[in-house]
Amino acid sequence: MKSIDPSQILIAPSLLSADFTRLGEAIELMEKAGADLLHCDVMDGHFVPNLTFGPPVIAAIKKHTDIPLDVHLMISNTDDTIGWYIAIEPRIISVHAESCIHLHRVIQQIKDAGILAGVVLNPGSSLHMIDDIIEMVDLVMLMGVNPGFGGQSFIESVVDKCIHLDEMCQTHKIRPIIEVDGGINAANAPRLLAAGANCFVAGNAVLGAVDPINAYQELRDGLEAAHQEISEKRNE
Repeated sequence: MKSIDPSQILIAPSLLSADFTRLGEAIELMEKAGADLLHCDVMDGHFVPNLTFGPPVIAAIKKHTDIPLDVHLMISNTDDTIGWYIAIEPRIISVHAESCIHLHRVIQQIKDAGILAGVVLNPGSSLHMIDDIIEMVDLVMLMGVNPGFGGQSFIESVVDKCIHLDEMCQTHKIRPIIEVDGGINAANAPRLLAAGANCFVAGNAVLGAVDPINAYQELRDGLEAAHQEISEKRNE
């Protein structure tokens, strides 16, 4: 499996925006683009108003690629089914703080399996929901839209939320991956990078584009340029 560096800028193209009848082709395009992660959105039609795919499809995807899988569970029965996803052994499993009855236990199960554990917050959820587990997790994901559908417009207040999350991590003296999912594009990704994020889930902006490889590279180039500018300002 391709390795990832959690301290670097990461782009995770979302298979939610791919043609589900041509997933293999979409994955091959992202391999050519050099994608850091493949984001797999699991939706159950209950926790969110949409239905996507589950363990059998994710297991098949894992066999098809060396790109690490970033599995995002948008399901209401996380506590009961987390074992299904752990058995696949993706690189990352992220669970919603809003859907877990026993969040600490679920995070610990993921970590005990040697998988990077992430916690996710919806736009309307407070950062205080993760006060007691933030030092456990490897990743914190902020939703840039209300979960359930691809192609939504980014909620601008999430930029400030990202700043506050970064400050929260500094207070705890930890460096988890800060991931943003939903409405990401070449215009807002650099602002989120400046706000503290370093992992960007790109759905329509990449796999929904006419030329996904070129779209990926444009997003990568924009983030690298923004990173260079941020670094120069810090060194002034």
